[in-house]
Amino acid sequence: MSFVRRIAVGCIAFAMTSTALLAETPVLRAQVLKFGTVNWELDVIKHNGLDAANGFDLQVDGVANGSAAKIAFQGGETDVIVSDWLWVARQRAAGKDFVFIPYSKAVGGVMVPKGSAAQSLADLKGQKIGIAGGPLDKSWLILQAYAAEQGVDLAGETEQVFGAPPLIFKTALQGELGGAINFWHFMAKMEASGMRKLIDVSAAAEALGLDPETPLLGYVVRGEMLRENPELISGLAAASRAAKEVLASDDAEWDRIRERMNAKSDAQFDALKAGFRAGIPSPEPIDMEAANRMLKLMAELGGTELVGKATDLPEGTFFAPGS
Repeated sequence: MSFVRRIAVGCIAFAMTSTALLAETPVLRAQVLKFGTVNWELDVIKHNGLDAANGFDLQVDGVANGSAAKIAFQGGETDVIVSDWLWVARQRAAGKDFVFIPYSKAVGGVMVPKGSAAQSLADLKGQKIGIAGGPLDKSWLILQAYAAEQGVDLAGETEQVFGAPPLIFKTALQGELGGAINFWHFMAKMEASGMRKLIDVSAAAEALGLDPETPLLGYVVRGEMLRENPELISGLAAASRAAKEVLASDDAEWDRIRERMNAKSDAQFDALKAGFRAGIPSPEPIDMEAANRMLKLMAELGGTELVGKATDLPEGTFFAPGS
């Protein structure tokens, strides 16, 4: 065989081997909110090859809202979405085999205008409160319970305006609200823009006996996929943790993803970075008793409309490495 022919045969063999390896790499399809903070982590995973390093190819599609992602997930059109574990618990109680992988423990809070005289939730009596989400928003429920402990009927003594997070953000900055309850990243932007934090939801939750270390948001996968390909789901969890380690310590990586963050100023950028880092959950196993306490409180406050039949934490709700 001539030298040229040997080179050609070698190239063909290499190409066939590479193609075979690529074909064997499982694909994980994720659908997430187009402008959600999880995109920062997913970008880090892809840019740094953390998916390939953990044995899978991550493919991300953006959706307009969480409901669209849930519909796609339940219809088998995607493998991974982001939601809160209370939704996963509700689905498991209804017989659906979904599993939660922790992503973030960050929660929002109540912001008031810079010149507001309010020092507590009681001081918002008679004022208009903007709430990101609807009447069953978890933060709103926790804050109501916290206020009730202090003898304040927060829902009865204020006027509520429910809306999407960007709308609450905009109306709050325009001074149209006495207080605003929003997701953590909008809260960070509001604070950077001059508003003042009245109380964190995590502080209210802790006062109610809940554990603020319990991650609320996470990746949701099917139990069937976990059983059939545990290495794939473990790979997703490992890639997520590796991305968090990068974002926890590498300021240059934040500079790289800054455009994705939609930060309008250095102050907003710094606040978003600090907020994300503060929301990184511990790698330690979830405290199941603490999670069950939260579920029971949510069941008490939101009823079946919020948690369905899940009055106790269903077994298998949380992903356990090695499971």
